Amino acid sequence: MDELPLDQVRTLLAVVDEGTFDAAAAALHVTPSAVSQRVKALEQRTGRVLLMRTKPVRATDSGEVVIRFARQLARLERDARAELGMAEGMGPVRLPIAVNADSLATWFLPVLSRVPQDPPVCVELHREDESHTTALLREGQVMAAVTSSPDPVAGCSVRMLGLARYLPVASPDFVARHLTGALERDLRRAPTIVFDRKDELQDVFVRSLTGARGGSRAGSQAGSGAGPVRHLVPTSEGFRDAVVAGLGWGLVPEQQARPLVRTGRLVLLAPRRPMDVPLYWQQWKLDSPALSLVARLVADAAGEALRKPPAGTP
Repeated sequence: MDELPLDQVRTLLAVVDEGTFDAAAAALHVTPSAVSQRVKALEQRTGRVLLMRTKPVRATDSGEVVIRFARQLARLERDARAELGMAEGMGPVRLPIAVNADSLATWFLPVLSRVPQDPPVCVELHREDESHTTALLREGQVMAAVTSSPDPVAGCSVRMLGLARYLPVASPDFVARHLTGALERDLRRAPTIVFDRKDELQDVFVRSLTGARGGSRAGSQAGSGAGPVRHLVPTSEGFRDAVVAGLGWGLVPEQQARPLVRTGRLVLLAPRRPMDVPLYWQQWKLDSPALSLVARLVADAAGEALRKPPAGTP
């Protein structure tokens, strides 16, 4: 492929960030016609459609590749200018990072207090399920992510952080009402707390008890996963509180569950069957001082908060 003209690449990024050709033109101080011509020229050069002309516009799969390149290019340019003493007027360093809600609620936020602020660094957190944070990396929306995927996104490096342990728990009243027989049978019928419609952790746990296979939500509701009555509670603290209130059972992070089990507000349903979710750190392969520093701080914090994986884990 021919070289990608930087003005065209930056224009494509502006269109995606601003949402429309007119808004991108205003941000770039050029005419909408110039923006349209640059995007068309870039599509002709790459031989691919890069944008879906919707409102707001959306990048195609090919467009996401160019957008990711544009963001990485902008980061490298900023770091180079800072090293050359040309950073005046550029504003603080921005680090967009995708993190799952449970990590935010238990161990990740203290990392931010350790980030030096000379020069100032603005961390922009994108909350997403750990099994879906790599999508934000792939789209170029974030520079790094806490994820459950060990497979690196193109252009990214990956390292193991540790195991996040979840405990299956319910309130004593809920246990008395719904869990009076065989656990695996009762959990297929009892009300369940889930984070959102992407959350299949409870299904995976029930399948581990029954020995059932298959990961589809339809299959889980047919009898191999958690029950069909599901309360969606999309915050980590709210999820925990919903379980404590007896709305349903659920898998709660160990750091949140243990104190409540000790005081009797929650009952551990399967003491010998915790769920360990491997967490990884994926980031752009960039020589960025700010990103490297945050990555090191994240690894240190994870080493303190998460369980160590078994020897030989990739």
